[in-house]
Amino acid sequence: MRYKVTHSTEYFYRDPVPLCHNVVHLTPRPTNRQTVLSATLAVIPNPVAHSERVDYFGNPMAWFTLQELHTSLKIVARSEVDVKPFDPVTGLWWPSWEQAADVIAHRREPAVLDARQFTFESPYIPHHEELAAYARSSFAPGRSLLDCAIELTHRIHADFTFDSGATTVGTPVLDVLHHRHGVCQDFAHLQIGCLRSLGLAARYVSGYLVTKPPPGRQRLVGADTSHAWLSVYFPDFGWIDFDPTNGVIPSSEHITTAWARDYGDVSPVRGIITGGHRHGLAVSVDVEPIAA
Repeated sequence: MRYKVTHSTEYFYRDPVPLCHNVVHLTPRPTNRQTVLSATLAVIPNPVAHSERVDYFGNPMAWFTLQELHTSLKIVARSEVDVKPFDPVTGLWWPSWEQAADVIAHRREPAVLDARQFTFESPYIPHHEELAAYARSSFAPGRSLLDCAIELTHRIHADFTFDSGATTVGTPVLDVLHHRHGVCQDFAHLQIGCLRSLGLAARYVSGYLVTKPPPGRQRLVGADTSHAWLSVYFPDFGWIDFDPTNGVIPSSEHITTAWARDYGDVSPVRGIITGGHRHGLAVSVDVEPIAA
């Protein structure tokens, strides 16, 4: 399926800002199921310096600097992507979760070493016995990692309530576990923490989810949102995505922007300013299907 994605972020400052530096992750990344056909980034006012590159994790990123007085900043990312559906693999032998953890801990080939970095704690995701304990009811001894990961995804979807007012970016994962409320970022962090606490490799994935209007209603332009899920490493196969917010394995309706250790590595817009005092923020996301 082919999509046009428009992500607009606008800041409004009470006092003029003379200087700002920003790093953004707003361009979808190419994957084995996703082809980026075009991508542009517009910044208003026009930055004095602007550069694009690939970050440590292989994600497209851009940075820019404004050095003139401004009372607003608008960042508009537009892209066109083609996404292929996930093709369930049949006929393969899937390792048990203990075998997978042992391979990740001890084998030395490049793919495994790359995956191992996603077993460690990160700023937003700790190792903790409470996270391991929550996961263990899905991780019976000798059970395949695929079955375990699917069941854990379904359990988080069933046990937790989506509540946009319950958490902030800085809410600890253990608070989410205790209170059972949060948003997609929280649920992705939670499931990653559960997996890493068992010695498995899991990475944070940011992007967009195609939303559908209620029956009989027109699609609202700009009413879509950013989304987050996770990916789990399977030795001798690769990575498979899981979306605990919706209890599914992502397919052609999930558009990947970036992946990394956690949200902090790939937040859509991050920066510093001088001045400005209080500010307002408006975000609009539109994901428009344009072809099958």
